Amino acid sequence: MSLSWHDYELLDFGDGRKLERFGDVVLDRPSPQASGKRTLDADNWREASAKFLGDKMGEGKWRKSIAGGPRPPRMIDIPLADDLSLQMTIDTLPTGQVGVFPEQLDNWRWIAARVRRSPQPCRVLNLFGYTGASTLAAAMAGAEVTHVDASKPAVALARENAAQSNLGDAPIRWIVEDVVKYCRREVKRGSQYHGIVLDPPTYGHGPAGEDWRLSRDLPVLLELCRELTADSRQFVVATCHTPSVGPPELSAYIAEGLFGHCGQPAASGMLYLSTRTNRRLESGVYARWPG
Repeated sequence: MSLSWHDYELLDFGDGRKLERFGDVVLDRPSPQASGKRTLDADNWREASAKFLGDKMGEGKWRKSIAGGPRPPRMIDIPLADDLSLQMTIDTLPTGQVGVFPEQLDNWRWIAARVRRSPQPCRVLNLFGYTGASTLAAAMAGAEVTHVDASKPAVALARENAAQSNLGDAPIRWIVEDVVKYCRREVKRGSQYHGIVLDPPTYGHGPAGEDWRLSRDLPVLLELCRELTADSRQFVVATCHTPSVGPPELSAYIAEGLFGHCGQPAASGMLYLSTRTNRRLESGVYARWPG
């Protein structure tokens, strides 16, 4: 899709960090994949609205620029199609994140397109939903969405983003829960979904301290998703930022978990961000079915 995104730009990266523009706010933060040398001079980096001090996300703190100018939080526009766009807040969160993952843009657009193609009202389950961009993309395209995340603050931000996008009254269920526990209950209820979206972490904890490990728990979760879509499966999209999981591995997880040993392969590839000079920063992997 050639639709441009005016409110986001990867300005530069290198030496383990990236410099990004969100609307009129420029942020300097860690990026383990950002190897090589930076192309912009030090003055451009020093002009950032805020910098996350530390070499790793979650291990540091933000320092706001003393130069003044625009600072977070700010609302940005995310174009999904010529007639669809989301409004989401970016902010300097304590983890070093900002509430939006720009490398997911093509997936958000793909989700909206798949929902629009559905021959019947579409029910979507978004697992590890975070601040809700995939949920809002599906809802804006006309889906009924169940958004599940173990973090109460993340779900609260997702609900705020829904309100900003005029989706406050949309058919979205907001669930603060361990995703495996929730899916097991849904299987017992006999629930069915047309679409599954999931972005599992490498490690994590549920609201009651439940332990999540991707290598151990993702196959279990995908088997539950198989049951939850057995009668009506239309699409699945998964993303991953675990270093040991590349596109072939994630595609294999999806094929095995959802379709069995001789499963249908999912289209897979790298997530990445690009500068104006076409330097690419790898930012995880994706797998989508149907391809």
